[in-house]
Amino acid sequence: MKSMFQLLSIVQVSLAILLTTLVLIQRANTDASGAFGADGGSGAALEKRGAEKSIHQFTIITAVLFVSSLLYPIVIR
Repeated sequence: MKSMFQLLSIVQVSLAILLTTLVLIQRANTDASGAFGADGGSGAALEKRGAEKSIHQFTIITAVLFVSSLLYPIVIR
């Protein structure tokens, strides 16, 4: 049982680092879009395409896995 919680801790730290990295990558991409003529008022600028959409979806999946890993010990008890 103790080794399972150690493994869970490693998974949580890994997911936290991955989630932080993904969020920072997304932030960097939105700041850079203004340099290429995308203004904040246009609807097309808010639509995610290509790699940006994939990163967004992967961020959501990672967030769900992270929250699930946090709730797992609570549900087990």
